[in-house]
Amino acid sequence: MDRQAIQERFGIVGPSAAMRHVIDQVRLVAGSDASVLIQGESGVGKEVIAKTIHELSDRRHKSLTVVNCGAIPEGLLESELFGNEKGAYTGAVERRTGYFEDADNGTIFLDEIGEMPVQAQVRLLRVLESGEFSRVGSSVVRKVDVRIVAATNKNLSEEVRDGRFREDLYYRLSTVVIEIPPLRQRKEDVLPLVDKFVYDISRQYESPLKKLSSDARELLARYRWPGNVRELRNVVERMVVLNRAQSISADDLRPYLRGVSASAGTGALV
Repeated sequence: MDRQAIQERFGIVGPSAAMRHVIDQVRLVAGSDASVLIQGESGVGKEVIAKTIHELSDRRHKSLTVVNCGAIPEGLLESELFGNEKGAYTGAVERRTGYFEDADNGTIFLDEIGEMPVQAQVRLLRVLESGEFSRVGSSVVRKVDVRIVAATNKNLSEEVRDGRFREDLYYRLSTVVIEIPPLRQRKEDVLPLVDKFVYDISRQYESPLKKLSSDARELLARYRWPGNVRELRNVVERMVVLNRAQSISADDLRPYLRGVSASAGTGALV
């Protein structure tokens, strides 16, 4: 599948050279079982890239299991990932499987891997090295066949240097590193994303398509988007839902943009 077909199938908008490079990396790595580390700020679309890798892989007929390592309490992360036996800890009232068993023969996406505590890192390293793990509270060794795609908004090499992330695990995870630049570094992607979101969200809410004035488009193009694509989509959704007028001006948009005053000109945004 060529780059354009991938972007159309998976809704990846990005005419910039940076995003074309990301898609080319996805095409090259998807057919292998190599571990992939996706790096980028929050909101750039790391999960979309992980899903695309899975759907283009030979594992696409099995599940993609998504785990946000930063959203699970530290004391529960190991049992969530690897399962537990009954009585393994206070509150473990039954035996249960973990994400790795559930993802067997598929792909597991470990989002915010930089938030993973060191003890869980040790267990994860074992899976990467041998394909083996044990449930919490059990000595029985289990085999699993899982491809690992991880993502982080941290600089993991700095985390390694500062002793917060295991160096051996870092090298195991980063067989292939895909870096997604922030939206402010690929300005040519902004307006195509705006147009896609206006169309998609208008259809979602069964609302007539909004038209953006030239000054509104200039404002959006010049804004720095600290929250990246996630923030842009949120702004468009608010614009579609909250504005009854069919034509949207820059003045209509300014209240939705962080740090932009109602009287600010577009020149104040760069």
